[in-house]
Amino acid sequence: MNWDNKDKDPWGNKNDAPDFDELMKKFSSILGRKKTNSSGSGKSGKGGGFKYSPKRILMYAFFGFSIVYASQCIYQLDASERAVILRFGSFLEEQDEGLNFRLAGIDERYIENVTTTRRYTQTNSMLTKDENIVDVTISAQYRISNLKDFVINVKDPEGSLRNAIESALRHVVGDNTLDQTLTVGRENIAVEVKDRLQQYLDNYQTGLFVQQVNIEKTDPPAAVKNAFDDVVAAREDKERLQNEAERYALSIVPEARGQAQAEIRAAEAYKEEVVAKAEGEVDRFNKLLAEYLKAPEVTRDRLYLDALQSVLSNSTKIMVDVEGGNNLLYLPLDKIMEENKKKGDDDE
Repeated sequence: MNWDNKDKDPWGNKNDAPDFDELMKKFSSILGRKKTNSSGSGKSGKGGGFKYSPKRILMYAFFGFSIVYASQCIYQLDASERAVILRFGSFLEEQDEGLNFRLAGIDERYIENVTTTRRYTQTNSMLTKDENIVDVTISAQYRISNLKDFVINVKDPEGSLRNAIESALRHVVGDNTLDQTLTVGRENIAVEVKDRLQQYLDNYQTGLFVQQVNIEKTDPPAAVKNAFDDVVAAREDKERLQNEAERYALSIVPEARGQAQAEIRAAEAYKEEVVAKAEGEVDRFNKLLAEYLKAPEVTRDRLYLDALQSVLSNSTKIMVDVEGGNNLLYLPLDKIMEENKKKGDDDE
């Protein structure tokens, strides 16, 4: 690239831009100023000043007016702004973000932020379905969805919004009881009010879109507020006691069922034990009967001796029959054993 070429730019194009001093001279000549030379040649006033002709003054005024008027016609909109232009009271166009143009003094311009979420809150006394009065505080979040409708169709869109909120709220609260409005029905009321409010705004063609409706607060009238607070406290105590009872039932029922199953299994085990023991006794008796039939006397003596052994083996007292005497000798073995044990402990 040849950077030594003064008549062309680095990309090879001819540089036709005029010199800055030359531009100043041309601009001075348009404004009607003529500079006098030092030799006194040309037309000049006293003191070598400048001379203005009426035509040049008129051109100067027109040029200045054009600049001011153009500055009033051209304007810029931010990304969140939109403008509606009315020409002689009739809708002309809707303009988006960036540089825009209008005829100042002829066109009417209405600029609004269409992305900002706006909020409105109001409190009203409402009559419920069961003929009770309740104070309801409601808030609505909304934004402009159609700027043309917002500007043209309704004189006061936000005033219409306030009236529509009150109308929708009265209609919905009038279909609910006091208890529903104050407690469990608040969320459903907010949803119904939102739907009905949007329907009203669409019918009015306000250009507003309702994003969310909240029931901020519901209170009974001040004259009965204390009594109502007592009712609410009693209801909360009722729910608390019910929850405690249900929790106790959930803990005690499984425990009782477990104990019942344990008792059933113990009974079944005892049943099996008794049946098995009885079957064993029957089997033993049958075997003993067979032996008895073979040798009755021997078997009878054996049974007698076994019975005596079973009884005497569990006894600590022994009776000895002295031959030729009338008395029985009693030997308290348990006492003798205890005395011997005590003596042994004392010796140690």
